[in-house]
Amino acid sequence: MACRIDRVVEEDLSVLYVSGRIEAEDLDVLRAALGPDSGAFAIDLKDVDLIDGDAVRFLAIIEADGAALRNCPAFIREWVSRERAQMRQDRRKRDDEQGEHGDEG
Repeated sequence: MACRIDRVVEEDLSVLYVSGRIEAEDLDVLRAALGPDSGAFAIDLKDVDLIDGDAVRFLAIIEADGAALRNCPAFIREWVSRERAQMRQDRRKRDDEQGEHGDEG
């Protein structure tokens, strides 16, 4: 495993402190660390020095679902923001295409 994950509960918020490198192979461990509860959580990325595209997409999705990304290094924040913008654009395109096909028949 290329990253270290420490899970801390602060009041009613679970915080994952991640350090090292986050790569696709680490995502199952990260998902497991989040746990099954759908309560509020944050991921602290202060000590992350390397991340791959799969991990960025994962962070973009969980942020869109309401997770907080704390102490996010600028290079990760920029990449996550671009990924979220692309996700919104893809969703709009898909919605438009479904609307066009929904008028048929």
